Amino acid sequence: MDGPLRIVPLGGVGEVGKNSTLVEFDGALILVDAGVKFPEEELHGVDLVIPDFRYVQERAGHLLGVLFTHGHEDHIGALPYLLMELDSEAKLRIYGSRLTLGLIGIKLREFGLVDRVEPIAVEASQEVALGPFRIRPICVNHSIPDALAFAIHTPVGTVVHTGDFKFDPTPVEGKTTDVEALRALGDEGVLLLLSDCVRVEQPGWTPSERLVYDSLTKIIADAPGRVIITTFASNIGRLRDVTRSAYTLGRRTAVAGRSMDENLRVATNLGFFNVPEEALIELRQAQTLPPNKVVLLTTGSQGEPTSVLSRMAAGEHPLVKVHPKDTVVFSASPVPGNEESVARSIDNLYRRGAKVIYQAINPNVHVSGHASREELKYMVRLLRPRYCMPLHGEHRMLHLYAELAQEEGVPRENIFITEIGDVVELSQSGAAIDGTIPSGSVLVDGLTVGGVTRVVLRDRRRLAADGLVIAAVAVDRETGELLGGPDLVARGFAAPRDGEIMEDARVVLEQALKQVFRGEPPEYGFLVSKIKEVLGSYLYEQARQRPLILPIVTEV
Repeated sequence: MDGPLRIVPLGGVGEVGKNSTLVEFDGALILVDAGVKFPEEELHGVDLVIPDFRYVQERAGHLLGVLFTHGHEDHIGALPYLLMELDSEAKLRIYGSRLTLGLIGIKLREFGLVDRVEPIAVEASQEVALGPFRIRPICVNHSIPDALAFAIHTPVGTVVHTGDFKFDPTPVEGKTTDVEALRALGDEGVLLLLSDCVRVEQPGWTPSERLVYDSLTKIIADAPGRVIITTFASNIGRLRDVTRSAYTLGRRTAVAGRSMDENLRVATNLGFFNVPEEALIELRQAQTLPPNKVVLLTTGSQGEPTSVLSRMAAGEHPLVKVHPKDTVVFSASPVPGNEESVARSIDNLYRRGAKVIYQAINPNVHVSGHASREELKYMVRLLRPRYCMPLHGEHRMLHLYAELAQEEGVPRENIFITEIGDVVELSQSGAAIDGTIPSGSVLVDGLTVGGVTRVVLRDRRRLAADGLVIAAVAVDRETGELLGGPDLVARGFAAPRDGEIMEDARVVLEQALKQVFRGEPPEYGFLVSKIKEVLGSYLYEQARQRPLILPIVTEV
């Protein structure tokens, strides 16, 4: 066959998220992961950021399949958008563990795309032939069960993609990273190591999940009232362990959050959430039990404005009100960029009298699923690769990984620090970065996927059809008092009784905001969402139009 082997990061380098790596040989393509990244604040109205799959789309007939390392959004979330871009009528083969494919199935059902894929469950050490490639999955630890690394055997040599991994010697339940399989690959010879590097700044080894289990069990045992624990909806193992501990301690567990509920349903069906049947109860049933007999699992660990926990903290959840004897545990660390929103949620929970426990207070309520510096070195020592290419990290992390790999004996010229779209070509005679392919980021707004960078397509449509309504309010940062407004300004919003509707809308919004404040500052993101919700509902009810609503909240 003609060479060389080409490796192209379509995302996940120079950034955290949007992980997707293209492997190409003699025209045949496979992808490893297809993930999303959540937008920065300046990308107003954008829901998700996905890789630019143009190169793959143009060669859809040569795409042999997509390998998924595990079920986190930053590795599986872009698959529906990739499917919508592919013109091929043949079903796309997707490979992954049973749990990973189960979580992907939830996403595909939401988009009505289940019939566009052929899911193929793979087990560790089970080889799969894909054109010129032979794929061997390898079991690894991560913060979600059933995670895999992949050894991709090619005519040029073996490429190992670690996925997200750690070496946890004492997982609460489940398999450890398969050190012997990795060592055997090193003995056979590894051409290129594609390694997770997001925790390269952290010295030592990432602590075991066992520490979190012990810590949360003690918190539940000592709590005088209800315990509310928030973590990532995909952290199946931790959710299972909390439910088991709570039941052992005489408590019942309820789940609040659609994504968490759906994930647990899939995990239960596949045998990954095996808890006593009577340990789980419905949220409404939990309200009838004494508080010291209840544990709640909720979404909202990142301070998302519309999440269950944020609504509880704002006093807006219809079923759950936070009380002074409640203990709220943030069993997650903030994703970079979410620190302020998480801090606001914690502050609001304190205002309601709850006891709040988070990593700064108790470092053992969360541990990462990613390898720290010594574990990354250990992976290099096991595999002894000829070349290294760090993935899943911002630029400083990529460069720090390069230094680490050098410490383990990999020559600096054999370590590739890439940008998105860089083509790393490997052959028997050598390797180098040789050019780029069309690549970058694509902004997603709802189901609209386009090649724009800053202009949101939904805004264009809504501005053209229904116009714009600006809602301005001024809030006292300390007391939460409404100092000014709401003032409404409409542009391009042509409705019957235009002036009357806008005045009535202002009154309705003012009443809603006064109910929200109640003498304490609401979370900024929640306030913005509330303005959109109240105005959007009222204007549609009165005029059957959906103008773009732009809240402007000034904190004084």
